[in-house]
Amino acid sequence: MADRDTTATFLPPDSKLPSEEVPSKPRIIALVGNPNVGKSVIFSRLTGQYAQVSNYPGTTVTLTRGRAEIGGVNVEVVDTPGINSLVPQSEDERVTRDILLGGRPDVVLLVADAKNLRRTLLLMSQLAELQLPTVLDLNMADEARKRGVVVDAQAVSEAFGIPVVETVATEGHGLKELTRALQRPLVPRNPIADVETIARELQVDIQHDGRLPLSLFAEWLVSSDRGLKASLTALVGSEHVDAVGRAVERYEKKHQRPAAVVVSQARIQWIDTAVERMRRIRWERTSPWAERLGRWCREPLTGIPILLGVLFLMYYFVGSLGAGVAVDFLEDVVFGRYVIPATTWVVDRVFPVRWIRDFLVGPYGIISMGLTYSVAIVLPVVGTFFLAFGVLEDSGYLPRLAVLADRLFRYMGLNGKAVLPMVLGLGCVTMATLTTRILPSRKERLLATLLLALAVPCAAQIGVVLGMMAWVSFRAVLFLFAVLVLQMLIVGWLADRLLPGKRSDFVVELPPMRVPVFGNLIRKTWSRVNWFLKEAVPLFILGTAILFVLDRLYVLPLIVRAAEPLVVGWLGLPAKTAEAFVMGFLRRDYGAAGLFEIARQGQLDHTQIMVSLVTMTLFVPCVANFFVIIKEHSFKKALLMVGFIVPYAVLVGGMVNLLIRWTGLEF
Repeated sequence: MADRDTTATFLPPDSKLPSEEVPSKPRIIALVGNPNVGKSVIFSRLTGQYAQVSNYPGTTVTLTRGRAEIGGVNVEVVDTPGINSLVPQSEDERVTRDILLGGRPDVVLLVADAKNLRRTLLLMSQLAELQLPTVLDLNMADEARKRGVVVDAQAVSEAFGIPVVETVATEGHGLKELTRALQRPLVPRNPIADVETIARELQVDIQHDGRLPLSLFAEWLVSSDRGLKASLTALVGSEHVDAVGRAVERYEKKHQRPAAVVVSQARIQWIDTAVERMRRIRWERTSPWAERLGRWCREPLTGIPILLGVLFLMYYFVGSLGAGVAVDFLEDVVFGRYVIPATTWVVDRVFPVRWIRDFLVGPYGIISMGLTYSVAIVLPVVGTFFLAFGVLEDSGYLPRLAVLADRLFRYMGLNGKAVLPMVLGLGCVTMATLTTRILPSRKERLLATLLLALAVPCAAQIGVVLGMMAWVSFRAVLFLFAVLVLQMLIVGWLADRLLPGKRSDFVVELPPMRVPVFGNLIRKTWSRVNWFLKEAVPLFILGTAILFVLDRLYVLPLIVRAAEPLVVGWLGLPAKTAEAFVMGFLRRDYGAAGLFEIARQGQLDHTQIMVSLVTMTLFVPCVANFFVIIKEHSFKKALLMVGFIVPYAVLVGGMVNLLIRWTGLEF
């Protein structure tokens, strides 16, 4: 990489990027790369669409698709989950591998971290075996320069025979050069001689039909990857795969060495030599404060106080600004003085029928209750929480939190990598359930899904919770946090011993601590707020309509009366809170909003606020999450989870009520 602030495109000898337009046929560009290298930022820059962009691995676990115009042609861009190898170790790596194998995209764009040439060459040498037109993007070139890392991009280009581009995606540098390179990608060559030698020996024994390169079989069929063998069988037929397998056996018998060992050793040896030749380190210039802060965040002695400090800042930011200033203004001024009175005036004149008026602006009106709850109460606290959470994501704090929590999670049969879905659950439990795919074993994915559904509140709910806690004290936040962690430990410990399987090893990349990019924070926050408006608000309105119907049919009073022994007797709450728990069956944040309004009217004391929030937080997941659990596991497992979580939440809530009242705890 040139030591300058500009970006450039590097080409193999005797090649250039032609200026004429690309063919008019539709094309598919697959973005591939290690976790946390900026693939999602590149996706956003190319398509103009927002993909989940965070400074920690595991964000993209499903495919994100968008459209882009490359050289005057409308193409599809696919953002794939991050991978470390084409021999997958987790579900998200398997998704990317299968896309490259079965989908055979027209172009592969390998997005790499310019600071880490070794990982780049490892993945690029594997991609070369696919024989797909490829472009290599050395992203985060600015961070490499700051660390004194100089990569000879021209040498990398010559080694593989493909275009190599330098970019700084967060600032948009190098995007024009990248777009030009994508117009004429080149099929890479494999620079590792031993892999080609094995392929040539196998070629003697096999009539290859040309649909896949022989070197792909040479390495992967001896890797004991059953999933890969099944994919290849579906792609080229069992006879061809079996023939390659027999040829591999003959090769190993002839040379008295496993072919996989030959390939692996050859790759490592070539990479070691290439890194020495293609990379220079002029100096190690990193921010000493950033390095120290990163180390402090992951060490227990300093990491726990930092975590408490983070919780304290979020408590005041979300509680004071979101649940205080913003909610008061929207509910009391915007809705209280203008929206509701104006809507009532219009409804009285346009819809004189009583039930229609009540349906719109009555006690369970879709405007007076549904829109007020979602827009005036939940939206402000959710928006401020999204902004604060974005800072934690982009700063690099969350992977260090994973390291800090590794020992705790091992007690529950998981490892620190499971922190990533848990933390993502603070944004959206439904999406976090999908990210459990980054966990290698079926047992770990099921355990993490159960704990997410049980004890992790989503952004909308936690915003409301922090807002209610602002009326109590920061000690109440710590108490609630301790109760939730204790329940995760108890349930996780028991489930670990009941479910078969073993815990996997913990490996996570630690990106550098960074100052978040303001523009990215704003785009991310707006995207999440937009998602909330599109997904949650309609469900709030639907939930209000259901409550209206239940009230009109006199079913709601019956439910409240039936729940009174538990709600009033066991939980020590007003009977009216039963309505909030009914709403919680639709969405926990909707139920939490109901509790928020009851508390705001002064009908809950501090003890009742704590009991209601513990119970609601441990309550059933939202409808969307329930269906995702069915999709990821099965209908039976989803029902078993809900059947366990509901009574367990009520049991723990009642025990917290007794504990507070018997001990005289004050908040």
